Amino acid sequence: MWEQFVDWFMALGEPYGVNPVIFGSIYVGAIPVFWAAIYWLVRNVRNKKSVSGPVILACCCAISAYVYLIFVGENVPAWVYVLVVAIIFYAIYATLKKVKTKKREVEKELEEVK
Repeated sequence: MWEQFVDWFMALGEPYGVNPVIFGSIYVGAIPVFWAAIYWLVRNVRNKKSVSGPVILACCCAISAYVYLIFVGENVPAWVYVLVVAIIFYAIYATLKKVKTKKREVEKELEEVK
């Protein structure tokens, strides 16, 4: 059963010229960097510093694997591009929403301390 899954997974990239291992590695590898960016963001909010750096880093992590798909893929159908663009916009929206929520929480904590 495991071998069937591996064969299926590896075959996914063949028609599009994309290596599924590279895509998965980029996707999974970006997760710790994303959370580090969120930690950096919270720290910057608490210290009343700029949040643009951590937000940009978090957004880049959220879309990095899909950027690989767009640039490396061949014969990718148009609906995949639409889906990838939708995912990118959703990732940006969700990241910004999370940032705003964390910022409000930290600001509330700071007000309570004063």
